[in-house]
Amino acid sequence: MQGPRRLNGRASDARFLFQHGLSYIEVLIATIILAVSLVPAVEALRGGIFGADVHQAAASDHYHLAAKMESVLAEPYAALDAAAMAAGSETTPSSYSDAAGTPRRRLVYLSRYDGDTTSFTGTDTGLLWVRAVIEARAGELVSLTAR
Repeated sequence: MQGPRRLNGRASDARFLFQHGLSYIEVLIATIILAVSLVPAVEALRGGIFGADVHQAAASDHYHLAAKMESVLAEPYAALDAAAMAAGSETTPSSYSDAAGTPRRRLVYLSRYDGDTTSFTGTDTGLLWVRAVIEARAGELVSLTAR
C-alpha cells in the first residue's frame, strides 16, 4: 500500500486530490454560454410580445363584429328581407350598417340567396345571406338565415 502522495514535499489530503464542486473557469464558461444563448431567446420572444397587441385588436374586432351579427340575426326575417331588397345587391351596405363616420364602422350586407345554386338572387324568398365587416379592416362574419 502506498502512503499519501507528496506535492512540493508535503503530504496532501484526499480532498485536494479529488475536486468537489466547480472551479472558477467552469463557472465562467457556464456564464458565457448562458449570456450568449440568452440573446437569441429574447429575440425569439420579441415577436410574441409585439404580437399581443395585434391579437388584442383582432379579438376586439371579432367581438365587435359578432355583436353586430347577433343583433342583425335577432331581427325579424321580414325586416331583414325588406332591407335586402332596399339595398339591391350583395355589394351594397344595408340599412343595418353603422352610420358613416362611426369609429370601427361595421357594414352589414344582406341579399336573398338561392341555396340550390349557391348564388345571389332577388327571387328566392326563403333564405337570406348576411355578411358583416369592419370598414377598411380585415375579417368578416358571414351567415345565412331562413324564414
